[in-house]
Amino acid sequence: MGKVINRKEAKRRIEKLKKEGGKIVFTNGCFDILHPGHIKLLKEAKKLGNYLFVGLNSDKSIKKIKGEKRPILSQDARAEILSAIEYVDYIILFDESTPYRLIKSLKPHYLVKGADWKKKEIVGKEFVQKVYQVKILKDFSTTLLIKKILEKYKND
Repeated sequence: MGKVINRKEAKRRIEKLKKEGGKIVFTNGCFDILHPGHIKLLKEAKKLGNYLFVGLNSDKSIKKIKGEKRPILSQDARAEILSAIEYVDYIILFDESTPYRLIKSLKPHYLVKGADWKKKEIVGKEFVQKVYQVKILKDFSTTLLIKKILEKYKND
């Protein structure tokens, strides 16, 4: 998976791309069960710059924030799926609950989150030139999909 890189390599690439005039966009998430809302976020984020770096919560990180039953898909599976998406240039796994340290280290130009996040709650905003929020698709979330699956198959 050539798109998956470590923090040190991500920092090195971003510094090089910035020197070449590239605009760096960063977003992050669990991307546990990929759905149209994720695709919209990634597509809109990519439009804002030349390179899209995605911070991907590791399995350890997701367990911390979502509980022991998550993730549904392993970090390797999620990274492989994200790697197949044309809008994504690079993926960096992180173990922390938030990408604060990652954003602080990388210092991308732009940070993109879903509009369901309040601006004051967006982690890392102080390290970027601008924060963009993408309107979320109402009927799509991993939690909602899990609930739909459980409801649909509860009597099987």
